[in-house]
Amino acid sequence: MKQISRIDRETLRFILEASRSTHPSEFIGVLRADGEVVKEVLLLPGTLSSDESALLRLHMLPIDRSACGTVHSHPSPNTSPSGTDLALFVKFGRVHLIVAFPYDERSWKAYNHRGEETTLEVVG
Repeated sequence: MKQISRIDRETLRFILEASRSTHPSEFIGVLRADGEVVKEVLLLPGTLSSDESALLRLHMLPIDRSACGTVHSHPSPNTSPSGTDLALFVKFGRVHLIVAFPYDERSWKAYNHRGEETTLEVVG
């Protein structure tokens, strides 16, 4: 399994716009990678979101080896993972993004499956 080290600029823009458009509810999705680069976001059927949380129905995820983690938004400026976030991180995926209000290119962070902050280079 390759380490995820980059994210496609257009994918990041999609994430930021989706987060803005669902505000104040949280946005959530599954990240897909091509090699070391996050290239897509899968939106799963049955996903629920509110201004306090988002519920991702992982049983709806198709069998997909390119699925590499999750992305979700926080309607506040806080990009730190909650206890619930950490429980998800350890259960599924290698890289997780949290995007926070105001959902711009400076208001997101990446974390590994242990909840430790990591970096992704924006490419493309």
